Amino acid sequence: MKLLLLGHGKTGALVAEIARQRGHQVEILRAADNPHASGLTKQRLLPNDVVIDFTTPQATLENIKACVSARKNMVVGTTGWYGELARVQSMVEEAGTGFLYAANFSVGVNLFFEAARTVASALGHGYAGQIFERHHVHKKDAPSGTALALQRILREAAATELEITSFREGDVVGMHELVLASAADTIYLCHDAKSRHGFAEGAVRAAEWLAGKRGFFDFKNTWRDL
Repeated sequence: MKLLLLGHGKTGALVAEIARQRGHQVEILRAADNPHASGLTKQRLLPNDVVIDFTTPQATLENIKACVSARKNMVVGTTGWYGELARVQSMVEEAGTGFLYAANFSVGVNLFFEAARTVASALGHGYAGQIFERHHVHKKDAPSGTALALQRILREAAATELEITSFREGDVVGMHELVLASAADTIYLCHDAKSRHGFAEGAVRAAEWLAGKRGFFDFKNTWRDL
């Protein structure tokens, strides 16, 4: 496939590396060359099968609009823009394009989500809960998209809103913890990313899956199909 990668930070650079290892052609469009999505012309978008976005919350919405207008399929790994999710879904469905987003493209994190959904029933049996998340000091959004996704899963499963505590320290790739405590014991779930490789590979595999498809997809519902 031909992939257009938006953003070339630590995760974006790894996405490009893994995509090439998997036999894809990759063009990179850096932020300096794409202010307000001005670099996403129809001419540039036309030869690409899928656009992958790892930029910033502010840039992502403009990038999405440009790609959807050009009817180009898109995978978005940037978080912090989910307040506009309903509007973006409407845009995608109206244009008839393919769109796949995720708070986290790691298979391990999605297994962590499933485990959290299972233990959420503890909140109806005398347990109190809290979510902790830790990331590197350069992360733009807080709480993280993954922590918010975890909070939403628990809200849907147990009708309880858990507090999120965020830490920004050093070069932490990403750690998410769910702690459920009662007078008798404590249930502790943790996902600690050793590197960005799982996120990046998941994004490339998501682009492979999305090629030629139409619809609005959340990775948490599709990752088993990769």
